[in-house]
Amino acid sequence: MSGVKKVGEVAAKAGKAIDWDGMAKMLVSDEARKEFSNLRRAFDEVNHALQTKFSQEPEPINWEYYRKGIGSKLVDMYKEAYESIEIPKYVDTVTPEYKPKIDALLVELKEAEQKSLKESERLEKEIAEVQEMKKKISTMTAEEYFQKHPELKKKFDDEIRNDYWGY
Repeated sequence: MSGVKKVGEVAAKAGKAIDWDGMAKMLVSDEARKEFSNLRRAFDEVNHALQTKFSQEPEPINWEYYRKGIGSKLVDMYKEAYESIEIPKYVDTVTPEYKPKIDALLVELKEAEQKSLKESERLEKEIAEVQEMKKKISTMTAEEYFQKHPELKKKFDDEIRNDYWGY
């Protein structure tokens, strides 16, 4: 029955290895938080069941007690049948199959996170520029505006040079 104890130990280690708080910080929507909470609750319930129900060794059978009350022939027959039972050991075939897929998804997640952080940084800079422009717009000259946006100055200069006045 040591295999049963091992399942409980592995479940306990798995629960400790998961960074629930770190994952919770990444969630942005209320629906995601709700689903994450449901997942964590389900995981905790399964983990608790593995640690309590399945990690305990069964009490040894007192065969002598039954021999006195029932008779040795019948008890010996049950004892022999009980001892001949072999519980197959669990062989994990799922983890090796899905581990590469999960690892690939984690790599993809890290890449998406980096892209998201870069885009967020770019957008924050753009917001800061727009807010600065908003403050200065009432006192800004055309020349100051064109210094910040040289592509517009080139466009206007080209239109004037080509005698195109927008109509």
